[in-house]
Amino acid sequence: MADVVQYRLERMVDELDDLESRGIFTRREIAEIVKQRRKFEYRLKRPSPLKQDFIAYIDYETQLDALRRLRKKAATRELLRQGKKKTKTRKSVSDFAPVSRIMEIYRLAVMRYKGDVELWFRYLEFCRQRKNGRMKKVLAQVIRFHPKLPGVWIYAAAWEFDHNLNVAAARALMQSGLRMCPNSEDLWVEYLRMELTYLNKLKARKVALGEDKGTLVRDKKDADEKQWKEENKDLFMSLDDEDKENNDHVSDEESEKKLDLFSEHASGLLKTVYSGAIQALPSSFSLRKQFLEILESIEVADSEELRSEILRDMKRDFSADPKYWDWLARLEMSDASITGEKNEDAMHSRLQMAVQVYEEAIEAVPSATMFKLYINFLLDAIASERGEVEAFSLSDHASSYISDILKVYEKAETTGCLTEELACQCISFYTQLGRLEEAKKVAENLCSGKLLDSVQLWLLRVSVEIRCITKDSLSSSKADALSIFELFRTVLTKMSISEAESLWIMALKFFANQKKSFEKLIELSLKAVAKYGGSENGFSLSSAVVNFILQKDGLKHAREVYKRFLALPHPGLALYKNCIELESNLASLGNEDSLVNTRKLYEAALATYDQDTSLWKDYHSVETKLGTSETAAAIYWRARKSLKDSAVDFTSPDQL
Repeated sequence: MADVVQYRLERMVDELDDLESRGIFTRREIAEIVKQRRKFEYRLKRPSPLKQDFIAYIDYETQLDALRRLRKKAATRELLRQGKKKTKTRKSVSDFAPVSRIMEIYRLAVMRYKGDVELWFRYLEFCRQRKNGRMKKVLAQVIRFHPKLPGVWIYAAAWEFDHNLNVAAARALMQSGLRMCPNSEDLWVEYLRMELTYLNKLKARKVALGEDKGTLVRDKKDADEKQWKEENKDLFMSLDDEDKENNDHVSDEESEKKLDLFSEHASGLLKTVYSGAIQALPSSFSLRKQFLEILESIEVADSEELRSEILRDMKRDFSADPKYWDWLARLEMSDASITGEKNEDAMHSRLQMAVQVYEEAIEAVPSATMFKLYINFLLDAIASERGEVEAFSLSDHASSYISDILKVYEKAETTGCLTEELACQCISFYTQLGRLEEAKKVAENLCSGKLLDSVQLWLLRVSVEIRCITKDSLSSSKADALSIFELFRTVLTKMSISEAESLWIMALKFFANQKKSFEKLIELSLKAVAKYGGSENGFSLSSAVVNFILQKDGLKHAREVYKRFLALPHPGLALYKNCIELESNLASLGNEDSLVNTRKLYEAALATYDQDTSLWKDYHSVETKLGTSETAAAIYWRARKSLKDSAVDFTSPDQL
């Protein structure tokens, strides 16, 4: 290995001598360069060189070459400053060697890591930037190793088309890529773009030679100017005679015929590529959209017929997809912006056409997704009408959109497509409009129907009920509080504790300052824990109740309540840990009763959860801090005896 490295370094002698003789690097700097290169060469010659070794060597050589070029330019400027004439110097070995060396390192890297596409593209980009003649060979290699990668074919064709100016080679590469990757959307789209770009270049060449005019690219500004001139042709006065007018008319007809030839060719090309693409990818919706976007950006013969054909095919193949209908409806609005219809009435009429598309869609595809897309479209229309800040302010069009949204929600309910998400959106929409009574009625109807078990819907219903009660005054009457409590009782007795977590929290917060209702809520929570059991981890209803009482009524009342919970059959490990934390915090402040209670709680918890390692560790930690060495040692040996196989975690009392 050392002989190979030494041989490679000796081949650099001529380059290094040239750098020193031209004054670009000093002898000391050249010695440092040799040292670095030797280090990199040894890395590359080890049995399994890493990709990072090649990258680091390439980066070093790239930076070194950039420094060389800067110093060469600085030396040239210094000669000019001294008054010497600028002469064209011949390039020497030091000008060619850096690029050759980097190319060689890249070659070794890609041969070592043939499957690394990123490395191949770095290699190609370097060849392109330095305009190296090895580009064709590298492209052939990467195509040979990665024939199923569409990006490789696109890159190769783009280089042939843009840099090598070889249209035939670019076309051949694209067609070969389509044969290898017929299911690539990008390849089909880029192939069409390339062919249309070539046609447009031919057209531009004719225009530059004065043989033609216009372009295949659709320019809205030119179209508007032409239309204005046609409408106001009487305002222009001809300065030429009648014969010249006739000659101009003849030349215009000839130009139009030539333009038609190009547009017909483009139309035929688009038809051919489109038919091949939909045969290869019949289920690709995005491919059809991209073809339609390309069609709308160029001037071709029979463009309207082509557009109608694409839309017809899309309706035939994707009429069962809600995304298709959403795109089709929004296309009506985008057409308005393309044609320049900016006035309010025109936009409103376009929006009504989009609404008709959605109405047809919910008849053809009655699904929750379709209704959601319809509603989102109308909400966007309201936001664009008045802006997001004033989205719900009254205006003629905004009011009609709001009524349309409410009708859509009703249709979704009648067709059985109203999901939990849509139902919650409906109630939220009513509340945003300030129509609380209607929101209350809707929530009541939905909660008594098929969405009876929806927690989010019940949350919204309760929050709407509370807002209705407190909208006139901050406090609620006894009758109102009782009705809210009965509502909570209805839902909390139907759902498990884990499902109704957010409802329990809301109830505890709402009744925190209402003594009788809060006591009833405690009784309800006791029944729920007795029925469903306590939580081992995560949300614990009993712990939440104890914490609320501790903040509201103090420690004495909190102890009474947690003892009632602990007396139940399965209070849960989470409650034990919460109570232990409460008592141990007080014990650390010197409360003897709390230390006694902490030990009782640990003993009660270990009676059920004697295999919980963390519980034993916490118990030992408390005894170490607050107890004596004897009690701590006793807990340690009890843990060793109880845990058995898990006792490996307890090699000494200090590690507990």
